[in-house]
Amino acid sequence: MLGYGAHEFVDLDHDTLRDIGEVDLVFDVIGGDVQKSSATLIRTGGTLVSIVGPVEAHPADGRSVDFVVEADRAQLMEIAARVSDGRLWSNLGVTASIDDAVATFNSSERRTGKTVITVRP
Repeated sequence: MLGYGAHEFVDLDHDTLRDIGEVDLVFDVIGGDVQKSSATLIRTGGTLVSIVGPVEAHPADGRSVDFVVEADRAQLMEIAARVSDGRLWSNLGVTASIDDAVATFNSSERRTGKTVITVRP
């Protein structure tokens, strides 16, 4: 995770938010109580970005952003070009066939990265 420019990654299975201290940016992918706790960590001028829907908890002296993506063909072509020329990369995890998709998503194994399901061989 740190290879993507973060200085610290918080693993909520092992870390607590109150031990983190002030931060410049929170990228919230969970929402709810985690978002509310995270908002209190943001220092003056910092930002809370949520990808789980409208922001419910706003930093006292910072800003909050509701990040929603509605892609179109031109945007998808630009993303493909950036991946192709190395300007953009993704954290890919498991690749599974369509036949194994249900078992892959129902696995209790904790995985890192995005899961890719291949439709054609």
